[in-house]
Amino acid sequence: MTEPAATPPTPEPAATVIMLRQCQDGIEVFMVVRHQKIDFAGGALVFPGGKVDQADSSAALALNLEGAAPDISNRALEVAAIRESFEECGILLAREGTSGNLVNGSRLEALGHYRQALHQGDLTIAEFLQRENLRLACDQLAHFAHWVTPPFMSRRFDTHFFLARAPQDHLAVHDGTESTDSIWIKPAAAIARAHDGLYDLMFPTHCVLDKLSQYPDIASAFSAAKTSRAVPVTPWIEQREDGTWLCITRDSGYRLIEIKT
Repeated sequence: MTEPAATPPTPEPAATVIMLRQCQDGIEVFMVVRHQKIDFAGGALVFPGGKVDQADSSAALALNLEGAAPDISNRALEVAAIRESFEECGILLAREGTSGNLVNGSRLEALGHYRQALHQGDLTIAEFLQRENLRLACDQLAHFAHWVTPPFMSRRFDTHFFLARAPQDHLAVHDGTESTDSIWIKPAAAIARAHDGLYDLMFPTHCVLDKLSQYPDIASAFSAAKTSRAVPVTPWIEQREDGTWLCITRDSGYRLIEIKT
């Protein structure tokens, strides 16, 4: 008797931040190397990010958000993206509640001790913002990509990628817990180093980097993100004579549509 197919796990909502800075001859992105013992993508070179927490959709956040999406699920993704970028790489996209100015480097340094409390769940994002009179700068994000982990994976994520411009006086640094190294790097250079075996890139990260490499500056990347819809992309596996391939549809918006695993 044939056993019934197992029901694929439901993807967990997640958000990733593609932190950008302009250099003389193009764009650089901030990436971290995940800890080898992390149960998902251990050792991979990735953009900072993580799961959406229940607290990211709290009604208590209503007065502490700037330019957030009207829909609560999309708003929670934006909150998670900014929270994770603060926890994981120390960049905080937030505005002072009184002046409306973006948090500067010296203020960021004074807020750094909150990173661990947020990561451990000792403090909610709403409590942090209210305590320090801050508003998350959701208006600084641009939705760029949307990937869903394939059904055959034991753990799945419904991940939204957001572009953000790194404030010039914010020092990005890995947290030493979930990530063990970090680097500012051009998208094409990250792909080249992965080809050379220096880095491990997941297929979605590879595709997003390749797409980013087409833009000469941050302005053009943001313009593309704001004028086009990021379609959900779910890869699948194909067994061919020359091996196993991971594939996506041709209309997904990426130049890279398959890779040999």
